[in-house]
Amino acid sequence: MDEVLGMRRQMWKWALVPVLMLMGCAGGNEVAPLQVEIFRAGQETIAAKRAGKAAKPKPLSRSQIEALDLTIMEVTIENRDVVGYVTLNTEVDDTLPGRVQVWRTTDNISLAMRNGVLIFTRGFGGDLQSSKVEVANARLGPSQGAMVHMIRASDDREVPFSLECDVVDLGVETIEVLEYKYSTRHVQQQCAASSGQVINDYWIDVNGGMIWQSRQWAGPFIGYLRFRRLTK
Repeated sequence: MDEVLGMRRQMWKWALVPVLMLMGCAGGNEVAPLQVEIFRAGQETIAAKRAGKAAKPKPLSRSQIEALDLTIMEVTIENRDVVGYVTLNTEVDDTLPGRVQVWRTTDNISLAMRNGVLIFTRGFGGDLQSSKVEVANARLGPSQGAMVHMIRASDDREVPFSLECDVVDLGVETIEVLEYKYSTRHVQQQCAASSGQVINDYWIDVNGGMIWQSRQWAGPFIGYLRFRRLTK
């Protein structure tokens, strides 16, 4: 319980860090850093509460996204109702199956995915330090088998969360991502842990080669992250 409370305090401390100094990084057509989006969302929430109405995040438009000429993914932290944007920083092949993509904000908050499956976060608070996931070289998304998340505690120790996962094909679905529609196959990863169940969802292009949308659990403090691929 102490580990849980310590990590929860760390998460809220991070969420309240002033980031006014970063506002200059978000001018013009640059992608707004995730911390800037969090700050803005906090300010909008305060203003909305004073006005007696709920705050809504302000997403980028399709025209703004395409004007940037970057590979961009939208990230939503569900338990904070905060939307941010990351750009593809690098792609690497290592000794494990699948390809790793590293995504970053302009202020170096980052996350990585292996074949579209989340394997680490940095800068969120209570981060997913690493993840052992089952993937196949030639197929995007998860494979059936064990998954182990290592979560950073407040004293810098890594706490393991072990899950046993099955993968279920839920069929073809048409989804809309920022004004564009895609025909996808909805794949659901159903994981059992000692503390409950984790459900991860992936919407993979029917022709392969792209996960247009996913919802993935990043640990007990970040919670679920929702990803939408905005550009190829």
